[in-house]
Amino acid sequence: MDISIGTILEKIQALEVELDAEVAKRAAQLRFGFEHGKLAFEEEVLNRHRELRVSVWNFIKRANIMLIVTAPVIYSLIIPIVMLDVFLLVFQTICFPAYGLKKVKRGDYVAFDRHHLAYLNIIEKINCAFCSYANGVLSYGREIASVTEAFWCPIKHAKRLLGTQARYREFVDFGDAEGHEKAIKAFYKKLSA
Repeated sequence: MDISIGTILEKIQALEVELDAEVAKRAAQLRFGFEHGKLAFEEEVLNRHRELRVSVWNFIKRANIMLIVTAPVIYSLIIPIVMLDVFLLVFQTICFPAYGLKKVKRGDYVAFDRHHLAYLNIIEKINCAFCSYANGVLSYGREIASVTEAFWCPIKHAKRLLGTQARYREFVDFGDAEGHEKAIKAFYKKLSA
């Protein structure tokens, strides 16, 4: 790997640590945390959240009709997302042990915690649960695909792609035949169980 790319990757990692610290500060400002593994808000904050909750009736009354009409289309995605979730479980259960790879923890990607927000009504909580599940499964799938790609073919594409997964930065450059085998060995060592 080129020295300048390595330096940039180190800066990115340092920024991620800094970002985590800022997120923790923001949580403290919003006055929530975890007590005995459970999410908790200060009572005063919780009461204020309840005051700010919009009733279901007012929520529906002020909704754009197109939001209501298109909701079944959005929620129909639950079928392929559940199927993807099941296929990811089967794929990872069969293939990762065969390849000697560490399994991806689904719980690191799928989280249901927004129901703790007292300022959301039941419709908003259902919407949030759907989005949490959908985005979580897609992120979980992306990580499984990332590990699989790093194991089988850690080679960058010839053109720059948007939204590449984090490991992609460490892939061998397109056309670097000498670095190819070394990259495969390095990733196998990183990813093995």
